Amino acid sequence: MARKFEMQAYDLRAYLKKFKNETGEEAISDGFGFLTESDDVRSAYIEYSTSAADAMKAVHEHLDAIADALRKVNRNTEVNDDDVAALFGKKSDGGK
Repeated sequence: MARKFEMQAYDLRAYLKKFKNETGEEAISDGFGFLTESDDVRSAYIEYSTSAADAMKAVHEHLDAIADALRKVNRNTEVNDDDVAALFGKKSDGGK
């Protein structure tokens, strides 16, 4: 499960890079040109693009954190299982 979250985070990071390249300030300015009349609209699009990119980055970081937490839980569970098994007499060599 941790691997799935990690892959989703990786994919989102790739999409974010593409999104920034296609909708960054330079791309938006090129699309609108530098006409005075379009300055307000251009600024609004740039602000929206930046907000969307920031939100995508936050989701990416959250997915990465979930993947790390799941790995840690899995490690801790395995250690706890081994410790409980030892309490009940199971030897670390597979009970032989």
